[in-house]
Amino acid sequence: MTHRTKILLIYTGGTIGMVKDYETGVLRPFRFEKIKERLPELSQLDSDISHVSFDPPIDSSDMNIAHWERIAQSIKENYNDYDGFVVLHGSDTMGYSASALSFMLENLAKPVIFTGSQLPIGDLRTDARENLITSIRLASLKENNKPVIEEVCLYFEYKLYRGNRTTKIDAENFQAFDSPNYHILAESGVHLKVHHEYLYQRKSQEALQVFTQFDPHVAFLKIFPNITQPILEGILSIPSLKGVVMETFGSGNAPTEDWFLATIEQAIKRGVTVVNITQCMRGFVLPNKYEAGSHFENIGVINGKDLTSEAAITKLMYLLGKNLDSKTLKIKYETEIQGEIS
Repeated sequence: MTHRTKILLIYTGGTIGMVKDYETGVLRPFRFEKIKERLPELSQLDSDISHVSFDPPIDSSDMNIAHWERIAQSIKENYNDYDGFVVLHGSDTMGYSASALSFMLENLAKPVIFTGSQLPIGDLRTDARENLITSIRLASLKENNKPVIEEVCLYFEYKLYRGNRTTKIDAENFQAFDSPNYHILAESGVHLKVHHEYLYQRKSQEALQVFTQFDPHVAFLKIFPNITQPILEGILSIPSLKGVVMETFGSGNAPTEDWFLATIEQAIKRGVTVVNITQCMRGFVLPNKYEAGSHFENIGVINGKDLTSEAAITKLMYLLGKNLDSKTLKIKYETEIQGEIS
């Protein structure tokens, strides 16, 4: 007899849980306990499916640390009772949430798969049906009675990605996400093809720990031509600021004028953590490739390597929440924690 896996759906909100009122054209949430009526195909899966829901569901634009904690606690509370978890989430901030949960869920040894859709579940042409069904299938995969996937992932439009390697690239097409600096983990076609060599290899067999003390006092600083000293100083002198993810040009380059470097250095001396990532979709920060980037290493800027913006900012919140000294924080930030950097 085939063992039926147990999967918990965690519905936070988003288009996937919407139906269209065809008289008004307005999208509204449907009662999620009716999911099997909307998707009778779920009864054909070899899984027992349960769900918990945010009440009320939220637009993913409103997603914040408290919501990430709710997702993490739902997983922790049900961890021993389920084989895998599928988080239904709006696509706009899904990459941020998948990145955040990858850090929150320390020692995770079961699949947590984020998914959503571009069209509501009740739409005739919806992508919700395939995204949800395949996410459940992926969360159910086992070999030798052990989960095939032991990490936070994101599934969208026939592809499974590492959660903290994804970014949203398209607001109009079904292929809404990409993993610019890491391989696809699985592909759904006629057969479900899993690329085992790219899956995260768990280093520890310790029990799941949930860390939720993220520090919200962070900001993005996107460098652009002709950025002025008052603008840079204004951002870096925000009273409560503890960390900045600085998005620079190319391989990590930025203006070389004395005032620019001095302003960054002064902020670091005041205790502000500064991380350098590239604005480019693909590639690494290589601080010694050009003179324009080499100065950063000398003043204590952290090398964000090939982190996505989503992973960079959530990793910064996570490590700042650990209350580490600046040297330890820099070492840990530049070291892979959950497969987020190469």
